Amino acid sequence: MISILITSGSRYPISRPKIKAKVTQMIEDSGLQDVEVSILIAGERKLRQLNQQYRQLDQATEVLAFPLEEPRDAEGILRLGDIVISYPQAQEIAREENKLVDEVINELVEHGLKHLLGFNHDNSLKFKVPTSKIF
Repeated sequence: MISILITSGSRYPISRPKIKAKVTQMIEDSGLQDVEVSILIAGERKLRQLNQQYRQLDQATEVLAFPLEEPRDAEGILRLGDIVISYPQAQEIAREENKLVDEVINELVEHGLKHLLGFNHDNSLKFKVPTSKIF
């Protein structure tokens, strides 16, 4: 079972089916089962606040990922963590790259989910080998 919890402000029109399809595909490709992930689509103020609180960076960002320290619960469900995406930043990227906002949101979901699955990136943003032991 794959459980995907999506929260979004009503002013942010998102395609929940596209987000769920992207997350489901990535989790199935990873071979994991009984997984839960939470996704929040928010504004720049929220992303700036979270970035300041958890990364000591006083600026907005496109996506943040918060993996859980103890991911498996007593029922055996792997609770990967939370992905927070800035809708305004996704709009800006979509304009700059001549893409649909939904396409950019899915790219940001993929980026955040890779972090939750244990991948890290260096300064060039190339993903390296997994560092997590959740597999």
